[in-house]
Amino acid sequence: MRLPPLRALPVFEAVARTLSFSAAAKELHVTQSAVSHQIRQLEDHLGETLFERGGRRVALTEQGERYLEAVAPALAQIERASEQLRGVSDSRIRLAVPSSFAVSWLIPRLQHLQRQHPELDLDLEMLADMPVMSERLADAFITIRYRQRGYQSERLYVERLFAVCSRQYWQHIRDELDEAGLRKKGGGPIRPEWLTRFTLLSAASVFERPGEDWRRWFAAGDTKLPADAHVQHFSHMLLAHQAARHHQGIALSNDYMLDTATDPDLVRLPAHELETGDEFHFACKTSRANEIGIRHLSRWLLKQAEASGWKG
Repeated sequence: MRLPPLRALPVFEAVARTLSFSAAAKELHVTQSAVSHQIRQLEDHLGETLFERGGRRVALTEQGERYLEAVAPALAQIERASEQLRGVSDSRIRLAVPSSFAVSWLIPRLQHLQRQHPELDLDLEMLADMPVMSERLADAFITIRYRQRGYQSERLYVERLFAVCSRQYWQHIRDELDEAGLRKKGGGPIRPEWLTRFTLLSAASVFERPGEDWRRWFAAGDTKLPADAHVQHFSHMLLAHQAARHHQGIALSNDYMLDTATDPDLVRLPAHELETGDEFHFACKTSRANEIGIRHLSRWLLKQAEASGWKG
């Protein structure tokens, strides 16, 4: 039996999952040079190039992708078998989820999951970005990058953006629109061009470009965002929300970040919505979809999505 250098396999999987030698080194608590050495050793043994190097960024080659598909499940199976022998409960499930989704929507509901399924031991891995799915990272994922060979998924939520502001700022908007004779008596929908009179709070995290959230929102309402519009920029939607709560302008929000029906501070403006094109799915390995713990978690998440009004 001519095995590859076994110490290099977890290193290969970590680099392939994070697409970063430095991130893999940090995760494995070794130096970046040690990671590079292990990858070179593995590539020499296989006679194949597994990664394309380009500055700080790396990408899997076609051979690397095929090798990852074979190696990652094997490593995960070894890990699960070892945990079972150590007496680790089969009900432990590692769920990787975007940090904002976890903090704003999932964590407030976990008490219900614990009451309904006290046998489940859920470990949350909060993600700042959307990595390649791997059993080495988690047993299941809530992700927008759900199309991956060997995985199956169920849709939880289609993201849509809507305009919000504080109750005090909403009164300011109504007063100014009434004074300008724009609003009908008794209210009615807000026309997008009317909002250019006010400060717009933009979150670059939505489309990874400053002001792009409002540009697309206005375009969805058949209106163009004026070049002279007063737009205040923030890196994340959470910051824009906080500015809105302090009466500093109008922010764009979504259903998992904000429930305006129960929020004491922010109100939703009577205006159109913008679908971002992102869908959040619960995803797991197809080969593990019928495991009782994963099945219970999947069904619970789908019911919570329905209760939130996300699924018709």
